[in-house]
Amino acid sequence: MGLVPISDLLKEAEAGGYAVGAFNCNNMEIVQAIAAAARAERAPVIMQASQGAIKYAGIEYITAMANVAASMADVPVALHLDHGTSFEQVMRCIRSGFSSVMIDGSKHSLDDNIALTKQVMAAARPVGVSVEAELGKIGGTEDDIHVDDADAFFTDPDEAGRFVAETGVDALAVAIGTAHGRYKGEPKLDFARLEKIRSLVGIPIVLHGSSGVPGDAIREAIRLGVRKINIDTNIREAFVDCCRQVVTDNPEEIDPRKILGPAREAAVELISEKIRLFGSSGRV
Repeated sequence: MGLVPISDLLKEAEAGGYAVGAFNCNNMEIVQAIAAAARAERAPVIMQASQGAIKYAGIEYITAMANVAASMADVPVALHLDHGTSFEQVMRCIRSGFSSVMIDGSKHSLDDNIALTKQVMAAARPVGVSVEAELGKIGGTEDDIHVDDADAFFTDPDEAGRFVAETGVDALAVAIGTAHGRYKGEPKLDFARLEKIRSLVGIPIVLHGSSGVPGDAIREAIRLGVRKINIDTNIREAFVDCCRQVVTDNPEEIDPRKILGPAREAAVELISEKIRLFGSSGRV
C-alpha cells in the first residue's frame, strides 16, 4: 500500500466521528514506531516531517523511509509536510513524493495568507496532493518556528469561513488555546470558538500542539469536528526518557541498538495510546 493524501483519511474520519493521529518523525526508529503502532492498532496514520526533521534527516531519507513504512504497514499511511512556510519548500516536498503538505501562512495578513495558500493549492491539487493551511497563530516552538505568547492569537471564525471559501483547502489548523512544546500549566481550549469555526468552514479541523492536552479535552475537540491531531513533544519525551534510563542503568553500553531499540518500543506504546484516544483504532 503506497502513501495516501490526508484528504482520504480525513474523509473517513469525518464519516466515523474520530480523528487521525499525525505523528512527527525525526529518525528511522520513530518512523518504525509510528508504522508499528498503526499496524498493531489497525489504524490509519499520518507521518509528519517538519522543516527541522527534513534538515536533520534529509528529504530523500524521510521520503524513502515513509514509503518503506507504508508498503509494510498494511494500513493507510500519509506523508505530510508539517509547517511549510514557503511555496518553494512545499514544491520540493511534492516533487520528493509527499502525499500531503501544510502551508503555514499564519504570520502573514489574511489576504496574503489566502494568496499563498491558493498558489499552493493550484500546484498541489492537480497532482493529487492534499493541503492543510493555518489561520491564527499557535504559540510555542516548533523546530525553527517560535511564536511568543504575546504574538499568539486565536482564530477568528468569520475569517476562517472566508479563508476556506476562497482557498478550498482540505483541512484547517486553528488556534484555540493549544501550544507547541511543553505546557507550563493545563491548556484551556476555547470549545465555543471551535464549534463556531466548524459551523462556518465545514471541513476537517486540525489541532496542533496536542501533546499534554488532557484526554477529556481531546475527546471534546473530536466531537466538535477536529479530525487531525498532531503529536510531537510526547513522542520525543517517551523516546529520549527511555534512552536516558537505558544509559543510566547501563553506563558501559556502547551498542546504539540496545539504546535506541527500547526507545523505539516506548514510542510505539505512546503512539498506540494516542491512537486509541483519538478513536482511530480498529478503523482499518
